[in-house]
Amino acid sequence: MKFLFIPTLIACLFSFQACKTKKEATSSTCFKGRLEVKGICANYTIKLLEGNIDTSKITASWKDEVTGKTHTNVFALGSPCNFPATLNEGDEFYFTLDDAKQDCAVCMAYYPKPEKALIIKVLNKPCN
Repeated sequence: MKFLFIPTLIACLFSFQACKTKKEATSSTCFKGRLEVKGICANYTIKLLEGNIDTSKITASWKDEVTGKTHTNVFALGSPCNFPATLNEGDEFYFTLDDAKQDCAVCMAYYPKPEKALIIKVLNKPCN
């Protein structure tokens, strides 16, 4: 009986550490953004509100040539296939970065957007 207790205790400790590591990884890869520009044909611009994304992957300052408004810490939506149509300009949401290539039909009409784009997955609830 003594011999079963020690392996069980070790397994529980490893299991706890794995859960803790998974939670830390999730919280560090979850971000808060706001839809700044909802341009035609999914030419969307998103502002990073919370979280740390490598600054080389987003645009520090970008001017919308249509409105003349300057936006900071923004990126273009690189994943129009799964972006919720219910989100409108000014809406805030949580997201994670995704690397899944998406193929879907998107019209080719032009609206200005930042050069740098990120593929994201919008979350249904806030980050934990």
